[in-house]
Amino acid sequence: MIRRIGFGAENPDTSDVAVRVESLSKRYRVGALHRRHDTLRDHIAYSFGTTLNRLLPWRPKEDDSVSHPTIWAIKDVSFEVNRGEVVGFIGRNGAGKSTLLKILSRVTKPTLGRAEIYGDSSSLLEVGTGFNQELTGRENTYLNGAILGMKKSEIDQKFDDIVEFAEIGKFIDTPVKRYSSGMSVRLAFAVAAHMDPEILIVDEVLAVGDYRFQEKCLGKMEDISSEGRTVLFVSHNMASISHLCDRAILLDGGRVVSDGPVSGVIEEYLNLDSSNRSEMHWTSVEDAPGTDEVRLRSVRVLQGGQGNVISEISTDKEIEIEIRFVVLREGVRLYTGIVLDGMMGVPAFLSINSPALSSNRDKWYGRPRPCGEYVAVCRIPANYLNQGRYSVTVLLGRVPLDQTIYEENIVSFNTVITDDPDANYYPGGIVRPKMFWETQLGDSINNVS
Repeated sequence: MIRRIGFGAENPDTSDVAVRVESLSKRYRVGALHRRHDTLRDHIAYSFGTTLNRLLPWRPKEDDSVSHPTIWAIKDVSFEVNRGEVVGFIGRNGAGKSTLLKILSRVTKPTLGRAEIYGDSSSLLEVGTGFNQELTGRENTYLNGAILGMKKSEIDQKFDDIVEFAEIGKFIDTPVKRYSSGMSVRLAFAVAAHMDPEILIVDEVLAVGDYRFQEKCLGKMEDISSEGRTVLFVSHNMASISHLCDRAILLDGGRVVSDGPVSGVIEEYLNLDSSNRSEMHWTSVEDAPGTDEVRLRSVRVLQGGQGNVISEISTDKEIEIEIRFVVLREGVRLYTGIVLDGMMGVPAFLSINSPALSSNRDKWYGRPRPCGEYVAVCRIPANYLNQGRYSVTVLLGRVPLDQTIYEENIVSFNTVITDDPDANYYPGGIVRPKMFWETQLGDSINNVS
């Protein structure tokens, strides 16, 4: 059950509570059709099917528990969030983060438990939901704002700020169907970000758009949090979580496994299944991440030149990140890339096989590809990374840099210092490259006054 309660409501025992969740659970049936009755057609179809089952008693009754096993997307989740808190929700894919936020946003109903929302809330779950491709940017701004709960007078007042933030001023009266994907994303986020709710629920909106726009979105989120509003924030970007939030909640298998200061929770998240994450393989193409154009097959961490899968390697050895994928539709132009994160989710680097971002020219970058399986390898040189734990996010998509596959923290590895007598003097950090040093004694030094 979801209760939405205004801040003015009588609530003496929880005067500082903005969100309260008690034993919240959501169950789905695997492979079952949901009973949708949203339209007249749905009512007729469902009623006909129910009537047919009653009229044909000789038909064997389907054992729903056998034919449609159930899974718990979230199970027995409880927590409280105080007013003005910015709380990050983290966890692996399928951990239940998005399901939880959809319940709190009243997009879907819980199976068990209850949640209470003390105040006006707005949600940013899927940027761009509600856009009509035939309408102009101006018309979609008003339409999308209304869907998100804004009054026309509010949109009128904020319209110029929305357009300026989206950076589409001269295209605002152009139909959205003629927008690039980046323009649509900018406008959608701009509309949603200019709401003034007491509680803002945000699900992974910073994963879209180019890098500069992501930075702009992050700045806007920072402004919102600095105004004292309550923010519930789901992201796979640990740097964003660490920057915006003081508290984090880690979900795994649909349950809360950690709730506390953001640094400790992130570290616990990065250590999940740490002993068995240097290799990931999908036996079935249909089950692998991707689209009808391209899908992943495997990701492995290898010792350079050896071909051995490693979970721990000396800092003086080369590391290879191997990405296998299959192209299913002929002619697609693709790029491959990785993001390497250090401890606490601090990004070490982004590397893409484009001519501008690699030390050599990959002959397949941006070329139309025939169908088949490909292997892309990124080599991290020896004596580059410092001792520590690192996780790899895999990027795979269309050129020019449209994101198709984003598999966050898919594999990980540890680096260790084995033969450096000065290792204990190193102050830390992500990299510790061996630089060229030369010191000379000369007259130019001796004669300096």
